[in-house]
Amino acid sequence: MPLDVIIIGGSFAGLSAAMQLARGQRHVTVIDAGEPRNRFSDESHGFFGLDGVSPFAIQQEAYRQLLNYPTATIVQGKATTVEKQAQGFDVTLEDGTLLSSKKLILATGLRDEIPDIPGLKERWGATVIHCPYCHGYEVRNQPLGVIATSPLSIHQAGMIPDWGPTTYFTQGEFEPDEEQRAFLLKRGVTIESTPVLEVLGRAPEMTSVYLADGRTVRIAALFVGPKTHMSSPFAEQLGCEFEEGPMGLVIKTDAMKHTSVDGVFAAGDVSNPMQNATLASASGVMAGVGAHFSLMHD
Repeated sequence: MPLDVIIIGGSFAGLSAAMQLARGQRHVTVIDAGEPRNRFSDESHGFFGLDGVSPFAIQQEAYRQLLNYPTATIVQGKATTVEKQAQGFDVTLEDGTLLSSKKLILATGLRDEIPDIPGLKERWGATVIHCPYCHGYEVRNQPLGVIATSPLSIHQAGMIPDWGPTTYFTQGEFEPDEEQRAFLLKRGVTIESTPVLEVLGRAPEMTSVYLADGRTVRIAALFVGPKTHMSSPFAEQLGCEFEEGPMGLVIKTDAMKHTSVDGVFAAGDVSNPMQNATLASASGVMAGVGAHFSLMHD
């Protein structure tokens, strides 16, 4: 007999979805490849009741709690193929294991692409960060910078002065218009048009950035808006519709996280234009409830 639901992705969104289904006494299996988007961060912040706890510790506690329910299982492995069948879905794992279910939840997360500037990659998640609400407090009251990656970086630069004195590095490409410049200057932002070529200091810390004209600017942390990409091809292969998010495509869903493909739901960063741990978990809850409702009406 097929499972009620297979969830691909075992981080905040996937486990939150699984909890709702397990509590509804549905047979649910979570497939976890062990590569969550938040694996580069030592601590998760702003998550209700768990501020400062590591993402890994949160996941492991969620594992423990989920497995208290007899209808829930977790499979450590990587899904390689997903096929839609007349009565549901077949998911094949890297080791050849075949699982079948009536419904499918994609909680596969996103992959971040940061600028190809020496020194950024090894500091990602520590002193090179994206979300000020998630990590800004830990670098507060120090010289901060924003490296432009899109027109939205101007909006980001306008936020960061609440955490510390801010320099906006346009990279010579994303220059503010007259109105934006006036706003940034009002916020106390220094605008620097000479591109950053390298981040200096002993990683994961930084001391300064090296500019194309030979100058260095003292900076303790950098905010960078990454371009995002799907971590798996499954949504595209199944024919799900997409929509533009701030940094890349996300899977289009309705309010209950149902995609354009019957029986397929999506949760977490892969389906959320705005992304953090709390929103990922909340969308997982909605996907789990949405899948449960769908099962009820079959």
